[in-house]
Amino acid sequence: MDCIFCKITKGEIPATFVAESEHAVAFNDISPRQPVHVLVVPRAHYTDVAELAVSDAAVLADVIQLGVRVAELTSTGSFRLQFNTGAEAGQTVFHAHAHITSKTPRA
Repeated sequence: MDCIFCKITKGEIPATFVAESEHAVAFNDISPRQPVHVLVVPRAHYTDVAELAVSDAAVLADVIQLGVRVAELTSTGSFRLQFNTGAEAGQTVFHAHAHITSKTPRA
């Protein structure tokens, strides 16, 4: 499989993790849309959040919990946690991932 997020989670492509958990890693988006824009990616490959939700609720919960922790570390409290599912919804990397975005970074 030639999945960039799989390569990042396995350490084959370098990335600086903002945070990590047993089932997920978080790193800054290379094309940020907000002052805070972090991706939270499960270590295992799932095409999108819909597949993740029906396959492994514990991993989904871990992704969301890590996202909240990342938001607490990187923003002042107001943030968006967003999953895009499918190309028409804006998904460009077909490995489930959450976007944590905020206009107000933590100082």
